[in-house]
Amino acid sequence: MHRANAPASSAVEGLYLDHQTWLTGWLRRRLGCPHSAADLAQDTFVRLLANRETPPLNEPRAFLTTVAKRVLFNHYRRQDIERAYYQALQQLPEELAPSEEHRAIILETLMELDRLLDGLPGQVKRAFLMAQVDGLTYNEIASQLGISLATVKRHLHKAAMRCYFAR
Repeated sequence: MHRANAPASSAVEGLYLDHQTWLTGWLRRRLGCPHSAADLAQDTFVRLLANRETPPLNEPRAFLTTVAKRVLFNHYRRQDIERAYYQALQQLPEELAPSEEHRAIILETLMELDRLLDGLPGQVKRAFLMAQVDGLTYNEIASQLGISLATVKRHLHKAAMRCYFAR
């Protein structure tokens, strides 16, 4: 139920009061874990609070489902990044492994990078990561990706602009 002409926080409060239990159950059926479902339901409402306006809703559960699916997708993506990061760490000799504090910082940086690059074509992301993470030169990136040097420059410029102008 949407409260007409209410501030966004009041609209979200109404959605929360009316549909939080239902949304948590919906997420629990998909995740199989009541704790993760509760966390992601809260994340869904926090995301709504971060928006300046909540549109008038004829179908609040459909709206919440759409937002929750995005939150769920991000949850799975984060798990994939964490899994890949920890697998990479296992490849390192113990004496080169970062401390727990550095691991947390690196993981958060990877998550932020993923968020910043979200929506860019795969080859643009890959070129950017090859340059920034792997330290490859433009010529090496062009060779590995099978693209021209000019295309590498365009890809890296596009990714850098995305990072620079991100909120």
